[in-house]
Amino acid sequence: MSDASPRRIAFVSDSMPERNGVGAYYTDLVEQLDPVRFQIRFLCPGRTRSLLRMPLPGDRTQALVLPPPMRIARELRDFAPDVIVAATPGPWGLLGVRWARRLGARLIVGFHTDYAGVTDLYGRSIFKRLSRGYFRRVDRLMFERADHVLGNSMAMIEQAERMGARKASRIGTLVPRKMIETPPAPPPTRLKRILFAGRLAPEKRIDTVLEAAGKLPGLEFGIAGDGPLRSEIEQAAARLPNLHYLGWQDRDALCDELDRSDALVLPSTFESFGTVALEAMARGRLALVTSTCGIVNWSQLQEGLVVFELDRPLAEVLAEVRDWPVERLHAQTRAARTAAVELNRASLAQWAALLDPSDAPPDSPPDDEAAAP
Repeated sequence: MSDASPRRIAFVSDSMPERNGVGAYYTDLVEQLDPVRFQIRFLCPGRTRSLLRMPLPGDRTQALVLPPPMRIARELRDFAPDVIVAATPGPWGLLGVRWARRLGARLIVGFHTDYAGVTDLYGRSIFKRLSRGYFRRVDRLMFERADHVLGNSMAMIEQAERMGARKASRIGTLVPRKMIETPPAPPPTRLKRILFAGRLAPEKRIDTVLEAAGKLPGLEFGIAGDGPLRSEIEQAAARLPNLHYLGWQDRDALCDELDRSDALVLPSTFESFGTVALEAMARGRLALVTSTCGIVNWSQLQEGLVVFELDRPLAEVLAEVRDWPVERLHAQTRAARTAAVELNRASLAQWAALLDPSDAPPDSPPDDEAAAP
């Protein structure tokens, strides 16, 4: 760095730490940033006292949490950040955008989930139309005011540019430090235990996991998470002896569940990235993901993934992988862990360069962007 004082970075997010992909992303980033180079303030529900919590229609496990504007203003003024990172397009993120402008701080906007696009999965309700209109308008406002927009894929970067972003780059994903630094359990010798972890919602296609459990009684299935489909999962677990509902897991517990499993499945209709698949790779486990998950667009991760199309039954994919020879299993899991550890290292370096541009150019993504569609 050009001077001895650390850069002051404020992260502002509507997501609770570790509760969803965005919350987990910034928790992992803050945990791994060099405390000598960066002084961090993380403002979000769960870390900062909130004003009001309103459960979302159809899913009481998700909520709109209103921030206390005066408290956020006071904390940001007192902290005087050099950079504000607005991670989400909700009221917390919008306060970050507002105060970046007032304080003269550089503004970085995270475009980790196309919330407006996700609303397309929920029919034709009035709530869907209102939500889509809100997210499109707020995304555009944030992109136009940002000094830099960061996204998970080139498709999202191109979308941000069409909506007014002056500068946009693809950014890599990190995993918890424990998953990198703790040696993983020995690799599987054959497929015995399958794990799904994530929000229990229709876009995750959990019905394909239940179907696979019914068709493959010789495999054990665990489902970790919470969401609107929880009762359906609990009923299936009561009916199928090889299916177990594990409830919501914090990051340490999820790491242990991955180590007890042989493979993770992510059969989603859509994932902006699919962080839990990267976490499985970091623990030396097979990650089976649909071709619509953003993680498949990172060329250096492809060797460690098992990718299948939406129209192919998950049970069929698992039956095929179950017959792999042990040598193939071990080669795949070694490649997976190596790729995940390297992406974590490169993503952290890219973030450090973005937050302190005096030290290194911020535009070098940890993968060949030309390889991504």
